[in-house]
Amino acid sequence: MANTTSPTAFAGAPALVAALHRQQANALVMYLNYKKYHWNTYGPHFRDLHLLFDEHATATLAELDEFAERTLMIEGKPLSDPSAYLPQATVPLSSGEKSARAAVEEAVEGETRVIAEMHADAEEATRLGDIGTADLYTRLVQVHQKQRWFLSEILKRNDGLGV
Repeated sequence: MANTTSPTAFAGAPALVAALHRQQANALVMYLNYKKYHWNTYGPHFRDLHLLFDEHATATLAELDEFAERTLMIEGKPLSDPSAYLPQATVPLSSGEKSARAAVEEAVEGETRVIAEMHADAEEATRLGDIGTADLYTRLVQVHQKQRWFLSEILKRNDGLGV
């Protein structure tokens, strides 16, 4: 017989919603950070970094809706008031001018934080029996792992060209 238990029957539904809120907020902050890096890129790697930051921004922006909709699916309320985002985010909002290397390093730090949190959030969702939310994290963490990999490879260059 199919399980007809409502997702709100999860004892941890408030914890699941809180984690989804955090990741929704992080997605917005990461998007804004990537667009900042994209707009302020310069130097010998301009074209590659400009395009890469924009690709990462686009992928991250798509996650906002996924987190919000998943929150609705488990009968929670997503973040919708713009003022609610920054207090929920654990990824710092970028500030000040950055060199190309500093922008990449900051992006790697953000990706590393999001990956670690998504791992923990997937484990918690699984523990609470919410495989849908666990699957969302499992799928999206792979996107962030790839983004971190691309960025980390840029930092390994050591070819004297300025990154």
